[in-house]
Amino acid sequence: MNEVIVAADGGLGRITLNRPKALNALSLEMIRAIDAALTEFRIDDAVRAVLLDGAGERGFCAGGDIRAIYDSVRAGASIAEDFFRAEYRLNAAIAEYPKPIVALADGIVMGGGIGLAAHASHRVVSERSMLAMPEVGIGFFPDIGATWLLSRRGLGEFGTHIALAAPRLSADDALVASLADVVIASDHLRDVPEALRGCTSAVEIGQALSALANGVVPGSLRSARHWIDQCYVGDDVAAIIARLAARPECEARAAAEEIRGKSPISLKQTLRMLRHARSLPDLRACLQIEFRVAVQITSTPDFIEGVRAAIVDKDRNPRWSIAGLGAVTDELLERVFPEVPGWQTLFAKE
Repeated sequence: MNEVIVAADGGLGRITLNRPKALNALSLEMIRAIDAALTEFRIDDAVRAVLLDGAGERGFCAGGDIRAIYDSVRAGASIAEDFFRAEYRLNAAIAEYPKPIVALADGIVMGGGIGLAAHASHRVVSERSMLAMPEVGIGFFPDIGATWLLSRRGLGEFGTHIALAAPRLSADDALVASLADVVIASDHLRDVPEALRGCTSAVEIGQALSALANGVVPGSLRSARHWIDQCYVGDDVAAIIARLAARPECEARAAAEEIRGKSPISLKQTLRMLRHARSLPDLRACLQIEFRVAVQITSTPDFIEGVRAAIVDKDRNPRWSIAGLGAVTDELLERVFPEVPGWQTLFAKE
């Protein structure tokens, strides 16, 4: 079975993730196939736009195949560098694509799935959509350009909340967080390909999607901005947790509990990268830093333990290598994530 189905019809190139039993989780081979299809459609004058969707009704894409990386690390032959190089280059290719890309982010969309959808020019969600960046819970960090996506001006501290507390986001939450553009009822998603055929510009595509849009029930983020912006300021994770725990809103206190259970190293490194991203010029600059950290973090004890607890044994009880945030100093982070020579080579071959 082809894990990525590629077709073109009526000026529309279509790329469908076809691994529904695994919620279309991305393997290295799938990433390369998507990249090859985009390259083909880029030079095909008959293709005016690209539609990216996932097979099945449960999820667009549950993220990268972290289990495969975990297994390769345990076997002593990590595929992490090849995987993240291919994935992050694909993220940049989608963001910079010269033709409109419409992503149907229906159902579960996590991690690498957000990397595919959120960088597209037109991002569609439905009432079934559930987006999340749960990486700090497995000893990793929100990658795929998330440090860029979640640190943009205008978001306030929504991005910090999404990265550290890893909440589940509804369709409306995705709009508020600038991870989506339009909500279309799942029953009408089948109408999207036909609506796009014949569109000759990004403006026409936007109009076609808007014509299919429907109202949506407000999500949790829209009503929580006041306490999110107040609690998540600054560069100190422990202080953020303390402010959340002291709030009267039960959602804020629940967020504090969620963050307490995450990897201390991942939490501090994630906040550090989010704050640094605010000073970077573009997505590529963020991806280059993410590439260095991603390759290094997969060899750390917390990544191995986090994946074991969440995906392998599924006991949901990770035993982190460092018990508390206070022991995670800047010096420790610099030792764990040194700026090794050659990490800037993510885009060097282009």
